[in-house]
Amino acid sequence: MSPERVCGDVDEGYGKVADAFRHNLASGEEVGAAVAVYRDGRKVVDLWGGYRNGDTRAPWTKDTVVNAFSTTKGPAALAVALAVSRGLLDYDARVADYWPEFAHGGKEAVTVRRLLAHQAGLPVIKPLLTLGDIAAPERLSERLAAQVPAWEPGTRHGYHGVTLGWYASELIRHVDPQRRTLGRYFAEEIAEPLELDFHIGLPESVDRDRVAHLHVPTQIATLLHLHVIPPRLAAAWFIPTTLTARAGVAFEGATGLSTFNREEVRVVEIPAANGTGTAESVARLYGDAAIGGAGIGLTPEVFEALTAPAVRPTKGLRDKVLHVDTLFSLGFGRPIAELRTKYVIGSSDQAFGAPGAGGSVGFADPDTGVGFAYLMNKLGFHFISDPRAVRLRQALFRDVLGARPQS
Repeated sequence: MSPERVCGDVDEGYGKVADAFRHNLASGEEVGAAVAVYRDGRKVVDLWGGYRNGDTRAPWTKDTVVNAFSTTKGPAALAVALAVSRGLLDYDARVADYWPEFAHGGKEAVTVRRLLAHQAGLPVIKPLLTLGDIAAPERLSERLAAQVPAWEPGTRHGYHGVTLGWYASELIRHVDPQRRTLGRYFAEEIAEPLELDFHIGLPESVDRDRVAHLHVPTQIATLLHLHVIPPRLAAAWFIPTTLTARAGVAFEGATGLSTFNREEVRVVEIPAANGTGTAESVARLYGDAAIGGAGIGLTPEVFEALTAPAVRPTKGLRDKVLHVDTLFSLGFGRPIAELRTKYVIGSSDQAFGAPGAGGSVGFADPDTGVGFAYLMNKLGFHFISDPRAVRLRQALFRDVLGARPQS
């Protein structure tokens, strides 16, 4: 199979997206990848190509699944949104109202909304969790509740890159009558009804021959590309005592992003970082969310909340972990209206979604009715706006939809 061969299909008028995807493969920027778009509830783009494993030359096929890193945060946030729609949670209630032990260490006033906006000061878990802790819900709950915020909740925000999903899972587990974790709740209440091939904690039923191998840059290659990373963020990564460096260590024994190739890491639930699935499923999910979320089960009130302006921290948008301006709301990343050139999702400030480490991204764009997803297995260097994803978004929004060009 030729590495630049593109499989799948696009609707008439969406050929520019196929051209951009073909360019990504032919340029050598990809090993294997997939992109999908839903518009107004209908699939208009579903493409894949390259290799599931560049070492063995196993081809990427329609049913290839791949780890999505923080793109997982979007499906996880929609699981919480479903719980809110069903009256199990209220975004403006205190987390401790549902989970009393959470109040320890000065967290008693943290609301669900503030927690999901990365404002609770909990990007690090000390001491580090083990995979055994992650697999044992009661033990994990105790460890999470015992944490003390790194800043006064609500005053600042900082990317809870790995921890957010576990806190969200505990909320689900405390309000769900069946005491399910977020991964199980998502699987049974969203993925199964919508027939999505996306999993938070990879079940045994998924054939491992379908799982793409992650190709992670070498340390030397990373050092040669530091210029594409915000300088303060790059510097903080290399100082082990910084909040940035500590927040980036997922659990005991983690050795960078290649850790997520390990089977024992795939099977536990890391709802902020280890969702595994197809781009088509992520786009289908966001495609429903973009037009109101009725298929997921969202109420009009919850959809309105997802698209409403984010509640900002009192001391501004500078992220304590990432050292750049960021904006989060209800578990999603949001565009920053006053920085028009910095949109990384959608066509307006109503968009919501999540990018992932290495370059993946998924989002809902209510203004155009679009659900978009791009997943790949060759991890890039850009902190946001990976050139491969930018090329695809520009082809869709600028060249096809005539919307404002993406940066």
